[in-house]
Amino acid sequence: MACLAKVLAVFCALLVSASAASAHTGRRVSRLRRAGAAKGAQFDNDVSQTMKSQYPWYHSSDEIHAEATRLAGACNGAMSMRTVEQNGVSIDVASVRAKGTSPSNKFFLLFGEHARELISPESGLYFLKTLCGETSSSERAQEVLKDTEFEVVLNGNPRSRAKVEQGDYCLRVNPNGVDLNRNWDEKWEGGSGDMAMTNPGPAPFSEPETQIFKQVVTEFNPTVFLTIHSGTRGMYMPWAFDMEHLADRNQGAMMQILKDIDAEHCECPFGAAGREVGYSCPGTCLDYVYDQLKADYAFAFEIYTSEDKDADLKARWQAKMQQGGEALLQQGVSLAHNHFRDVFAGHSSSDFVQTAMSSEREAALQMPGFDCFPNFNPDSQDTFNSVVSNWADAYLDMAQMVVKDRQAKTSQPSQAAQPPAAGAGAGSAAGDLNATVASLMAWH
Repeated sequence: MACLAKVLAVFCALLVSASAASAHTGRRVSRLRRAGAAKGAQFDNDVSQTMKSQYPWYHSSDEIHAEATRLAGACNGAMSMRTVEQNGVSIDVASVRAKGTSPSNKFFLLFGEHARELISPESGLYFLKTLCGETSSSERAQEVLKDTEFEVVLNGNPRSRAKVEQGDYCLRVNPNGVDLNRNWDEKWEGGSGDMAMTNPGPAPFSEPETQIFKQVVTEFNPTVFLTIHSGTRGMYMPWAFDMEHLADRNQGAMMQILKDIDAEHCECPFGAAGREVGYSCPGTCLDYVYDQLKADYAFAFEIYTSEDKDADLKARWQAKMQQGGEALLQQGVSLAHNHFRDVFAGHSSSDFVQTAMSSEREAALQMPGFDCFPNFNPDSQDTFNSVVSNWADAYLDMAQMVVKDRQAKTSQPSQAAQPPAAGAGAGSAAGDLNATVASLMAWH
C-alpha cells in the first residue's frame, strides 16, 4: 500500500506540474525513465508476465523469423529472405516478386520500428502469408503481384522487442534508448537525452537498426514507402517535421489514395502529418524516403488503439470532417492545424501528429504499473485476427491504387515536377495560408 501511495503521489504531482508549466517535462520524463528501467527489470524474472503466457496468439521474434523462413520456401518461388547485419544487429528482409513478371511498382514496407507495437510485425507477417497464398485474400494478391513487387522489413527493432516479449510492454526505443523513427537524416534535431521515448540519438543514423533501414530502402529505391505503427489509428503523408511545410510533389494523388483507403479500412484521421509549433517531429522515415529518395508515394499508418479510444477518435474525426475539415484536407492542411488539433486529445500515441500534450501523455505511459499492451496491441484473438486481415487488404488496395494512378499519368501529357522550395522541400508558408483561406471561403 505504501508503494501504491507513492506511485499515486508521483502521478498526481506529474499532472499538477504539467498543467503549471511544460518547461519541466524533461526532468519528469527522466525520473519516469529510471522508474521504467526498474519496472523492466522485474519482468525479466516473471514468467507469468511474458507475452506468450498472456497472449499466446502473438509470435515471438524467433517464431516470426521461423515463419518468414518457411514462407520463403513455400511461396511458389516468389519470396526470398536475407538477413542484414550491422554492428551486432541482425534484421530480416523479405522480398516478394512473382516469377515471370516485370513489375513497374516497387513497394517497401517497414514494420516494427517501435518495440512495444507488437501488432506491426504481426501485420507484416500476415501480409507475407497473403502474398504467398495462405489467406483468404491471396487470390487478389496474385493479381497485385503482376504489377507490384514488395520488400519488407518485418521486425525492425528486434533487440528491444525481445524485452517487450518478456513483459516490458511500454518499451518503445532501441537498447541505446534511441527512437528509431527520430534517427533518420531528414530535419534531424539533437536532443538533451531527457526526451525519453523520442530521443533522436547523438547523430542521424547513429543506430545500427536505422543504418540497416537506410541501406535496404536505398538499394530497393521504392516507388511506394509505407511504415506501420500503432497506438492510435491514422494514415499520413509528408511532412511530419512541422505543420507549415506541406508536401507538394504528388500531393493530390497521395491524398486521394488515403481518402479511398480510409473509407474502406479505417474511418480515422488521414492527411498530411505535422506538429504543433514548438513540438517537433523531426528525423522520421516518412519524410526521409519522400525527400531524399524521391519516392513518389510515402505514407505512415497507425493501425490500432484500444477499442474504447477508437470509438471516441472516430466520433471526433467525423465531427471535424462535417465542420469543414474535408475542405481543409483537400487543400493539404496538416492534421496539426487548429481545426483538427483536439481530435487527438486523449490519444497519446500518434507518432506523426505531435501536439503540446504529446510529451505529457507519453510520460504518463511510462508510469510504473501502467498497462501499455492494450493501448498498442489487440488483447483478444478475435480483434487481432480482424486487425491483421483488414490491413493486409489495405496494403493490397494501396498497391493497386498506385499502379492505377501511375498508369493514368503515363497516358497523359507529362508535366514538369515542381521541386520543393529551397531548404524546405515543401510549399511556402504564404501558399499554405492562401490555400487555407480559399478552402474556408468555398480536419497518434
